[in-house]
Amino acid sequence: MTTFPENFLWGTATAAYQVEGAWNEDGRGPSIWDTFSHTPGLVTNGDTGDVACDHYHRLEEDLDILSGLGVGAYRFSISWPRVRPGGRPNQPGLDFYSRLVDGLLTRGIAPVATLYHWDLPQELEDAGGWPNRDTAHHFAEYADLMGRTLGDRVRAWITLNEPWCSAYLGYASGVHAPARTEPAAALAAVHHLNLGHGLAVQALRAVVDPAAQMSVTLNLHHVRGVSERDADAVRRVDALANRAFLGPMLEGAYPRDLIADTAAVTDWSFVRDGDEATACQPLDVLGVNYYNPTLVRQWDGASERATADGHQDGAASPWIACDDVEFMPQPGPYTEMGWNIDETGLTELLLRLHRDYPSMPTMITENGAAFADAVDPDGRIRDEQRVDYLHRHLSAVAEAISAGADVRGYFVWSLMDNFEWAHGYAKRFGIVRVDPDTRERTWKDSAHWYRDVVATGKLPA
Repeated sequence: MTTFPENFLWGTATAAYQVEGAWNEDGRGPSIWDTFSHTPGLVTNGDTGDVACDHYHRLEEDLDILSGLGVGAYRFSISWPRVRPGGRPNQPGLDFYSRLVDGLLTRGIAPVATLYHWDLPQELEDAGGWPNRDTAHHFAEYADLMGRTLGDRVRAWITLNEPWCSAYLGYASGVHAPARTEPAAALAAVHHLNLGHGLAVQALRAVVDPAAQMSVTLNLHHVRGVSERDADAVRRVDALANRAFLGPMLEGAYPRDLIADTAAVTDWSFVRDGDEATACQPLDVLGVNYYNPTLVRQWDGASERATADGHQDGAASPWIACDDVEFMPQPGPYTEMGWNIDETGLTELLLRLHRDYPSMPTMITENGAAFADAVDPDGRIRDEQRVDYLHRHLSAVAEAISAGADVRGYFVWSLMDNFEWAHGYAKRFGIVRVDPDTRERTWKDSAHWYRDVVATGKLPA
Protein backbone atom coordinates (compact mmCIF):
# COMPACT_ATOMS: atom_id res chain seq x y z
CA MET A 1 0.00 0.00 0.00
CA THR A 2 1.33 3.43 -0.99
CA THR A 3 1.63 5.90 1.90
CA PHE A 4 2.10 9.66 1.51
CA PRO A 5 4.09 11.91 3.85
CA GLU A 6 2.27 12.86 7.04
CA ASN A 7 2.19 16.58 6.18
CA PHE A 8 1.09 16.03 2.55
CA LEU A 9 -1.64 18.56 1.65
CA TRP A 10 -4.81 17.09 0.16
CA GLY A 11 -7.21 19.37 -1.65
CA THR A 12 -9.53 19.97 -4.56
CA ALA A 13 -9.95 22.89 -6.92
CA THR A 14 -12.37 25.02 -8.94
CA ALA A 15 -12.27 28.29 -10.90
CA ALA A 16 -14.58 31.28 -10.55
CA TYR A 17 -16.05 31.50 -14.04
CA GLN A 18 -16.53 27.74 -14.20
CA VAL A 19 -18.62 27.45 -11.03
CA GLU A 20 -19.91 30.74 -9.67
CA GLY A 21 -22.61 31.93 -12.03
CA ALA A 22 -24.24 35.19 -10.91
CA TRP A 23 -22.50 36.69 -13.91
CA ASN A 24 -24.17 40.10 -13.69
CA GLU A 25 -25.16 40.30 -10.02
CA ASP A 26 -23.98 42.50 -7.16
CA GLY A 27 -21.91 44.80 -9.32
CA ARG A 28 -19.87 42.19 -11.18
CA GLY A 29 -18.57 43.46 -14.50
CA PRO A 30 -18.18 41.45 -17.71
CA SER A 31 -15.12 39.29 -18.34
CA ILE A 32 -13.62 38.10 -21.60
CA TRP A 33 -15.27 34.73 -20.96
CA ASP A 34 -18.70 36.32 -20.72
CA THR A 35 -18.07 37.89 -24.11
CA PHE A 36 -16.65 34.67 -25.55
CA SER A 37 -19.42 32.39 -24.31
CA HIS A 38 -22.14 34.79 -25.48
CA THR A 39 -20.67 34.83 -29.00
CA PRO A 40 -22.55 32.28 -31.15
CA GLY A 41 -20.52 29.33 -32.33
CA LEU A 42 -17.62 29.57 -29.90
CA VAL A 43 -18.84 27.25 -27.12
CA THR A 44 -20.36 23.79 -27.47
CA ASN A 45 -24.17 23.89 -27.42
CA GLY A 46 -24.06 27.65 -26.94
CA ASP A 47 -23.37 27.11 -23.22
CA THR A 48 -22.35 30.02 -21.00
CA GLY A 49 -21.17 30.52 -17.45
CA ASP A 50 -24.16 32.72 -16.61
CA VAL A 51 -25.37 30.23 -13.99
CA ALA A 52 -22.66 27.54 -14.10
CA CYS A 53 -22.88 25.56 -10.82
CA ASP A 54 -24.57 28.49 -9.06
CA HIS A 55 -21.78 28.34 -6.50
CA TYR A 56 -22.31 32.03 -5.73
CA HIS A 57 -25.72 31.21 -4.25
CA ARG A 58 -24.89 27.71 -2.97
CA LEU A 59 -21.72 28.59 -1.14
CA GLU A 60 -22.62 27.00 2.19
CA GLU A 61 -23.71 23.77 0.53
CA ASP A 62 -20.43 23.52 -1.34
CA LEU A 63 -18.41 24.33 1.76
CA ASP A 64 -20.17 21.47 3.52
CA ILE A 65 -19.21 19.13 0.66
CA LEU A 66 -15.58 20.15 1.09
CA SER A 67 -15.87 19.50 4.81
CA GLY A 68 -17.35 16.08 4.12
CA LEU A 69 -14.44 15.22 1.85
CA GLY A 70 -12.06 15.99 4.70
CA VAL A 71 -9.64 17.92 2.50
CA GLY A 72 -7.03 20.12 4.13
CA ALA A 73 -7.20 22.83 1.47
CA TYR A 74 -9.44 24.26 -1.22
CA ARG A 75 -8.03 26.01 -4.26
CA PHE A 76 -10.45 28.58 -5.65
CA SER A 77 -9.99 31.52 -7.98
CA ILE A 78 -11.15 35.07 -7.49
CA SER A 79 -13.20 36.72 -10.23
CA TRP A 80 -11.28 39.88 -11.07
CA PRO A 81 -14.36 41.56 -12.63
CA ARG A 82 -16.42 40.70 -9.54
CA VAL A 83 -14.11 42.46 -7.11
CA ARG A 84 -12.66 45.26 -9.26
CA PRO A 85 -14.97 46.08 -12.17
CA GLY A 86 -13.91 49.16 -14.04
CA GLY A 87 -10.81 49.39 -11.87
CA ARG A 88 -12.79 50.16 -8.70
CA PRO A 89 -13.30 47.96 -5.61
CA ASN A 90 -16.73 46.30 -5.51
CA GLN A 91 -17.71 45.62 -1.92
CA PRO A 92 -20.37 42.92 -2.55
CA GLY A 93 -17.82 40.95 -4.56
CA LEU A 94 -15.16 41.34 -1.90
CA ASP A 95 -17.68 40.27 0.74
CA PHE A 96 -18.41 37.05 -1.16
CA TYR A 97 -14.77 35.97 -1.00
CA SER A 98 -14.56 36.97 2.65
CA ARG A 99 -17.52 34.67 3.33
CA LEU A 100 -15.84 31.92 1.33
CA VAL A 101 -12.56 32.25 3.21
CA ASP A 102 -14.27 32.47 6.59
CA GLY A 103 -16.40 29.45 5.77
CA LEU A 104 -13.32 27.43 4.87
CA LEU A 105 -11.45 28.42 8.00
CA THR A 106 -14.46 27.62 10.19
CA ARG A 107 -14.39 24.11 8.74
CA GLY A 108 -10.64 23.71 9.21
CA ILE A 109 -9.85 24.00 5.50
CA ALA A 110 -6.97 26.16 4.29
CA PRO A 111 -7.93 28.62 1.53
CA VAL A 112 -5.62 28.67 -1.50
CA ALA A 113 -6.49 31.75 -3.54
CA THR A 114 -5.71 31.99 -7.26
CA LEU A 115 -5.80 35.56 -8.51
CA TYR A 116 -6.18 34.85 -12.21
CA HIS A 117 -7.91 31.88 -13.79
CA TRP A 118 -8.50 33.43 -17.21
CA ASP A 119 -11.40 35.85 -16.55
CA LEU A 120 -9.83 39.17 -17.54
CA PRO A 121 -12.18 42.15 -17.13
CA GLN A 122 -13.54 42.95 -20.58
CA GLU A 123 -12.61 46.63 -20.31
CA LEU A 124 -8.95 45.65 -20.00
CA GLU A 125 -9.20 43.48 -23.11
CA ASP A 126 -10.82 46.41 -24.88
CA ALA A 127 -7.69 48.39 -23.97
CA GLY A 128 -5.44 45.71 -25.49
CA GLY A 129 -5.57 42.80 -23.07
CA TRP A 130 -2.47 40.90 -21.97
CA PRO A 131 -0.45 42.03 -25.00
CA ASN A 132 -0.73 45.52 -23.47
CA ARG A 133 1.88 46.23 -20.79
CA ASP A 134 -0.61 48.22 -18.72
CA THR A 135 -2.55 45.03 -17.97
CA ALA A 136 0.35 43.73 -15.86
CA HIS A 137 0.20 46.88 -13.72
CA HIS A 138 -3.57 46.64 -13.39
CA PHE A 139 -3.04 43.06 -12.24
CA ALA A 140 -0.68 44.24 -9.51
CA GLU A 141 -3.27 46.78 -8.33
CA TYR A 142 -5.87 44.00 -8.18
CA ALA A 143 -3.41 41.82 -6.24
CA ASP A 144 -2.90 44.64 -3.75
CA LEU A 145 -6.67 44.93 -3.26
CA MET A 146 -7.08 41.21 -2.61
CA GLY A 147 -4.05 41.11 -0.32
CA ARG A 148 -5.51 43.91 1.77
CA THR A 149 -8.93 42.25 1.80
CA LEU A 150 -8.01 38.62 2.51
CA GLY A 151 -4.35 38.73 3.53
CA ASP A 152 -5.14 38.45 7.23
CA ARG A 153 -6.70 35.01 6.60
CA VAL A 154 -5.29 33.58 3.37
CA ARG A 155 -1.84 32.03 3.79
CA ALA A 156 -1.41 30.58 0.29
CA TRP A 157 -1.57 32.63 -2.92
CA ILE A 158 -1.29 31.63 -6.58
CA THR A 159 -0.84 34.48 -9.02
CA LEU A 160 -1.70 32.90 -12.38
CA ASN A 161 -3.28 29.68 -13.52
CA GLU A 162 -1.80 28.25 -16.72
CA PRO A 163 -0.51 31.39 -18.42
CA TRP A 164 0.31 29.14 -21.40
CA CYS A 165 -3.42 28.87 -22.07
CA SER A 166 -4.07 32.56 -21.48
CA ALA A 167 -1.39 33.57 -23.98
CA TYR A 168 -1.41 30.90 -26.67
CA LEU A 169 -5.01 29.66 -26.70
CA GLY A 170 -6.39 33.15 -26.13
CA TYR A 171 -4.18 35.18 -28.50
CA ALA A 172 -2.60 32.70 -30.96
CA SER A 173 -5.08 29.91 -31.77
CA GLY A 174 -8.18 31.80 -30.61
CA VAL A 175 -9.96 28.78 -29.15
CA HIS A 176 -10.15 30.51 -25.76
CA ALA A 177 -11.16 34.03 -24.87
CA PRO A 178 -10.53 36.60 -26.24
CA ALA A 179 -10.43 34.57 -29.48
CA ARG A 180 -7.57 36.42 -31.15
CA THR A 181 -5.18 34.83 -33.65
CA GLU A 182 -2.15 37.12 -33.48
CA PRO A 183 1.13 35.27 -32.82
CA ALA A 184 3.17 38.39 -32.04
CA ALA A 185 0.49 39.53 -29.60
CA ALA A 186 0.51 36.09 -28.00
CA LEU A 187 4.23 36.36 -27.28
CA ALA A 188 3.72 39.85 -25.87
CA ALA A 189 1.00 38.31 -23.68
CA VAL A 190 3.49 35.69 -22.49
CA HIS A 191 5.79 38.44 -21.32
CA HIS A 192 3.17 40.60 -19.68
CA LEU A 193 1.76 37.58 -17.84
CA ASN A 194 5.26 36.87 -16.54
CA LEU A 195 5.70 40.52 -15.62
CA GLY A 196 2.26 40.66 -14.02
CA HIS A 197 3.11 37.59 -11.96
CA GLY A 198 6.22 39.26 -10.55
CA LEU A 199 4.45 42.55 -9.87
CA ALA A 200 1.60 40.71 -8.15
CA VAL A 201 3.98 38.80 -5.87
CA GLN A 202 5.62 42.09 -4.92
CA ALA A 203 2.23 43.68 -4.26
CA LEU A 204 1.05 40.76 -2.12
CA ARG A 205 4.24 40.51 -0.09
CA ALA A 206 3.92 44.20 0.76
CA VAL A 207 0.54 43.76 2.45
CA VAL A 208 -0.01 40.14 3.58
CA ASP A 209 1.40 38.08 6.43
CA PRO A 210 5.14 37.57 5.82
CA ALA A 211 4.62 33.84 6.36
CA ALA A 212 2.13 33.58 3.49
CA GLN A 213 3.23 31.29 0.68
CA MET A 214 3.55 32.57 -2.88
CA SER A 215 3.14 30.39 -5.95
CA VAL A 216 2.19 30.25 -9.60
CA THR A 217 0.49 27.37 -11.42
CA LEU A 218 1.91 26.23 -14.77
CA ASN A 219 0.50 23.57 -17.09
CA LEU A 220 3.94 22.30 -17.96
CA HIS A 221 4.04 20.04 -21.00
CA HIS A 222 6.00 16.82 -20.61
CA VAL A 223 7.33 16.67 -24.17
CA ARG A 224 8.65 13.48 -25.71
CA GLY A 225 10.06 12.82 -29.17
CA VAL A 226 9.12 9.87 -31.35
CA SER A 227 12.83 9.15 -31.87
CA GLU A 228 16.23 10.67 -31.18
CA ARG A 229 15.97 12.49 -34.53
CA ASP A 230 13.23 14.63 -33.03
CA ALA A 231 15.38 16.25 -30.34
CA ASP A 232 15.15 19.70 -31.91
CA ALA A 233 11.37 19.47 -32.15
CA VAL A 234 11.27 18.59 -28.46
CA ARG A 235 13.56 21.50 -27.65
CA ARG A 236 11.45 24.04 -29.52
CA VAL A 237 8.15 22.91 -28.05
CA ASP A 238 9.68 22.79 -24.58
CA ALA A 239 10.95 26.36 -24.99
CA LEU A 240 7.54 27.66 -26.04
CA ALA A 241 5.48 25.64 -23.58
CA ASN A 242 7.65 25.49 -20.49
CA ARG A 243 10.82 27.53 -20.47
CA ALA A 244 9.00 30.67 -21.69
CA PHE A 245 7.62 30.79 -18.14
CA LEU A 246 10.14 28.85 -16.06
CA GLY A 247 12.99 30.95 -17.43
CA PRO A 248 11.84 34.41 -16.35
CA MET A 249 9.93 33.27 -13.27
CA LEU A 250 12.59 31.00 -11.75
CA GLU A 251 15.84 32.05 -13.45
CA GLY A 252 15.28 35.71 -14.31
CA ALA A 253 15.83 35.37 -18.06
CA TYR A 254 14.12 34.16 -21.19
CA PRO A 255 15.80 31.21 -22.93
CA ARG A 256 18.00 32.42 -25.78
CA ASP A 257 16.77 29.64 -28.06
CA LEU A 258 13.15 30.78 -27.60
CA ILE A 259 14.09 34.30 -28.69
CA ALA A 260 15.93 32.91 -31.71
CA ASP A 261 13.15 30.48 -32.65
CA THR A 262 10.54 33.27 -32.71
CA ALA A 263 12.69 36.04 -34.21
CA ALA A 264 10.65 36.06 -37.42
CA VAL A 265 7.48 36.72 -35.37
CA THR A 266 8.68 39.38 -32.93
CA ASP A 267 11.85 41.12 -31.83
CA TRP A 268 10.77 40.90 -28.16
CA SER A 269 11.18 44.67 -27.79
CA PHE A 270 8.30 44.61 -25.30
CA VAL A 271 10.81 43.22 -22.77
CA ARG A 272 12.25 46.24 -20.99
CA ASP A 273 15.31 46.45 -18.78
CA GLY A 274 14.55 45.01 -15.38
CA ASP A 275 11.41 43.11 -16.47
CA GLU A 276 12.97 39.67 -16.19
CA ALA A 277 14.27 40.45 -12.71
CA THR A 278 10.80 41.64 -11.73
CA ALA A 279 9.25 38.40 -13.02
CA CYS A 280 11.74 36.39 -10.94
CA GLN A 281 10.30 36.80 -7.46
CA PRO A 282 11.09 34.29 -4.69
CA LEU A 283 8.41 31.58 -4.59
CA ASP A 284 7.63 29.07 -1.87
CA VAL A 285 6.22 26.34 -4.11
CA LEU A 286 5.63 25.78 -7.83
CA GLY A 287 2.14 24.68 -8.83
CA VAL A 288 1.99 21.99 -11.52
CA ASN A 289 -1.10 21.07 -13.54
CA TYR A 290 -0.82 17.75 -15.37
CA TYR A 291 -3.24 15.77 -17.53
CA ASN A 292 -1.20 13.93 -20.17
CA PRO A 293 2.16 14.04 -22.01
CA THR A 294 2.89 15.53 -25.43
CA LEU A 295 4.49 13.54 -28.27
CA VAL A 296 6.23 15.40 -31.12
CA ARG A 297 8.09 14.61 -34.33
CA GLN A 298 9.95 16.62 -36.92
CA TRP A 299 7.57 16.99 -39.88
CA ASP A 300 8.87 15.78 -43.23
CA GLY A 301 7.04 18.55 -45.08
CA ALA A 302 5.31 16.13 -47.46
CA SER A 303 2.92 13.87 -45.56
CA GLU A 304 -0.22 15.19 -43.87
CA ARG A 305 0.94 16.98 -40.74
CA ALA A 306 -0.36 15.59 -37.42
CA THR A 307 -1.72 18.21 -35.00
CA ALA A 308 -2.88 16.03 -32.09
CA ASP A 309 -1.63 18.35 -29.34
CA GLY A 310 -4.65 17.79 -27.08
CA HIS A 311 -5.95 21.33 -27.60
CA GLN A 312 -8.88 22.25 -29.79
CA ASP A 313 -8.24 22.96 -33.45
CA GLY A 314 -8.59 26.65 -34.14
CA ALA A 315 -8.15 29.02 -37.04
CA ALA A 316 -4.44 29.13 -36.18
CA SER A 317 -1.95 27.12 -34.16
CA PRO A 318 -0.96 27.91 -30.58
CA TRP A 319 2.52 26.61 -31.40
CA ILE A 320 4.20 29.73 -32.72
CA ALA A 321 7.18 29.12 -35.03
CA CYS A 322 6.66 25.34 -34.81
CA ASP A 323 5.15 24.86 -38.26
CA ASP A 324 7.51 21.98 -39.03
CA VAL A 325 6.72 20.10 -35.82
CA GLU A 326 4.11 17.36 -35.72
CA PHE A 327 2.05 16.62 -32.62
CA MET A 328 1.51 12.90 -32.77
CA PRO A 329 -1.51 10.83 -31.67
CA GLN A 330 -0.77 8.68 -28.63
CA PRO A 331 -2.07 5.25 -27.65
CA GLY A 332 -5.06 4.93 -25.33
CA PRO A 333 -6.83 4.61 -23.07
CA TYR A 334 -8.32 8.07 -23.40
CA THR A 335 -10.46 10.42 -21.37
CA GLU A 336 -13.54 12.12 -22.81
CA MET A 337 -11.27 15.02 -23.77
CA GLY A 338 -9.43 12.67 -26.12
CA TRP A 339 -6.34 12.88 -23.93
CA ASN A 340 -4.36 9.69 -23.48
CA ILE A 341 -3.92 8.40 -19.95
CA ASP A 342 -0.22 8.10 -19.16
CA GLU A 343 0.75 8.74 -15.58
CA THR A 344 4.43 8.06 -16.24
CA GLY A 345 4.66 11.55 -17.71
CA LEU A 346 3.76 13.03 -14.34
CA THR A 347 6.55 11.17 -12.55
CA GLU A 348 9.05 12.19 -15.22
CA LEU A 349 7.91 15.82 -15.17
CA LEU A 350 8.22 16.08 -11.38
CA LEU A 351 11.68 14.54 -11.47
CA ARG A 352 12.74 16.91 -14.28
CA LEU A 353 11.66 19.88 -12.14
CA HIS A 354 13.51 18.41 -9.16
CA ARG A 355 16.68 18.11 -11.24
CA ASP A 356 16.40 21.57 -12.78
CA TYR A 357 15.22 23.39 -9.64
CA PRO A 358 16.24 21.23 -6.67
CA SER A 359 15.39 23.88 -4.08
CA MET A 360 11.88 24.53 -5.42
CA PRO A 361 9.11 22.36 -3.90
CA THR A 362 6.20 21.46 -6.17
CA MET A 363 2.51 20.88 -5.64
CA ILE A 364 0.02 19.26 -8.00
CA THR A 365 -2.56 22.03 -8.26
CA GLU A 366 -4.70 20.25 -10.87
CA ASN A 367 -5.03 16.65 -11.98
CA GLY A 368 -8.16 14.83 -13.02
CA ALA A 369 -10.17 13.47 -15.93
CA ALA A 370 -13.45 13.91 -17.80
CA PHE A 371 -15.53 10.82 -18.42
CA ALA A 372 -19.10 10.18 -19.59
CA ASP A 373 -20.48 9.52 -16.12
CA ALA A 374 -23.85 7.82 -15.88
CA VAL A 375 -26.34 7.91 -13.03
CA ASP A 376 -27.44 4.36 -12.27
CA PRO A 377 -31.09 3.53 -11.45
CA ASP A 378 -30.17 3.48 -7.75
CA GLY A 379 -28.84 7.05 -8.03
CA ARG A 380 -25.21 6.00 -7.66
CA ILE A 381 -22.51 7.24 -10.04
CA ARG A 382 -20.00 4.45 -10.52
CA ASP A 383 -17.16 6.34 -12.17
CA GLU A 384 -14.60 3.56 -12.03
CA GLN A 385 -12.55 5.10 -14.84
CA ARG A 386 -12.00 8.27 -12.84
CA VAL A 387 -11.06 6.32 -9.73
CA ASP A 388 -8.55 4.37 -11.79
CA TYR A 389 -7.17 7.60 -13.31
CA LEU A 390 -6.72 9.22 -9.90
CA HIS A 391 -5.16 6.07 -8.47
CA ARG A 392 -2.66 5.89 -11.34
CA HIS A 393 -1.64 9.52 -11.02
CA LEU A 394 -1.38 9.54 -7.25
CA SER A 395 0.82 6.47 -7.57
CA ALA A 396 2.95 8.46 -10.03
CA VAL A 397 3.26 11.30 -7.51
CA ALA A 398 4.29 8.84 -4.81
CA GLU A 399 6.90 7.35 -7.14
CA ALA A 400 8.37 10.81 -7.75
CA ILE A 401 8.48 11.48 -4.01
CA SER A 402 10.25 8.20 -3.35
CA ALA A 403 12.80 9.16 -6.04
CA GLY A 404 13.58 12.41 -4.24
CA ALA A 405 11.12 14.99 -5.59
CA ASP A 406 9.79 17.41 -2.97
CA VAL A 407 6.06 17.29 -3.74
CA ARG A 408 4.01 18.98 -1.04
CA GLY A 409 0.40 18.25 -2.03
CA TYR A 410 -2.25 17.24 -4.54
CA PHE A 411 -5.45 18.99 -5.65
CA VAL A 412 -7.93 16.93 -7.65
CA TRP A 413 -9.61 18.68 -10.57
CA SER A 414 -12.38 19.26 -10.05
CA LEU A 415 -14.58 19.44 -7.00
CA MET A 416 -17.64 19.35 -9.23
CA ASP A 417 -18.80 19.20 -12.82
CA ASN A 418 -18.63 22.70 -14.22
CA PHE A 419 -18.38 24.93 -17.29
CA GLU A 420 -15.45 23.42 -19.17
CA TRP A 421 -14.56 26.52 -21.17
CA ALA A 422 -15.14 26.12 -24.93
CA HIS A 423 -16.54 22.63 -24.30
CA GLY A 424 -19.38 24.05 -22.22
CA TYR A 425 -21.02 21.45 -20.00
CA ALA A 426 -20.26 18.56 -22.38
CA LYS A 427 -17.14 17.46 -20.45
CA ARG A 428 -17.45 16.52 -16.77
CA PHE A 429 -14.35 16.53 -14.57
CA GLY A 430 -16.04 16.63 -11.17
CA ILE A 431 -15.86 14.10 -8.38
CA VAL A 432 -19.24 15.56 -7.45
CA ARG A 433 -21.97 15.57 -10.10
CA VAL A 434 -23.93 18.75 -10.77
CA ASP A 435 -27.30 18.16 -12.40
CA PRO A 436 -27.43 20.41 -15.47
CA ASP A 437 -31.06 21.37 -14.82
CA THR A 438 -31.49 21.48 -11.05
CA ARG A 439 -27.83 22.03 -10.00
CA GLU A 440 -28.32 19.29 -7.41
CA ARG A 441 -25.01 17.92 -6.13
CA THR A 442 -24.38 14.16 -5.97
CA TRP A 443 -21.20 12.50 -4.78
CA LYS A 444 -19.69 10.16 -7.35
CA ASP A 445 -17.85 7.01 -6.29
CA SER A 446 -14.62 8.94 -6.93
CA ALA A 447 -15.55 11.46 -4.22
CA HIS A 448 -16.06 8.67 -1.68
CA TRP A 449 -12.77 7.08 -2.81
CA TYR A 450 -10.89 10.37 -2.53
CA ARG A 451 -12.36 11.04 0.91
CA ASP A 452 -10.91 7.73 2.11
CA VAL A 453 -7.50 8.47 0.59
CA VAL A 454 -7.46 11.88 2.27
CA ALA A 455 -8.48 10.35 5.61
CA THR A 456 -5.77 7.68 5.59
CA GLY A 457 -3.02 9.28 3.51
CA LYS A 458 -2.77 5.94 1.72
CA LEU A 459 -3.72 4.51 -1.65
CA PRO A 460 -5.69 1.28 -1.51
CA ALA A 461 -3.89 -1.66 -3.06
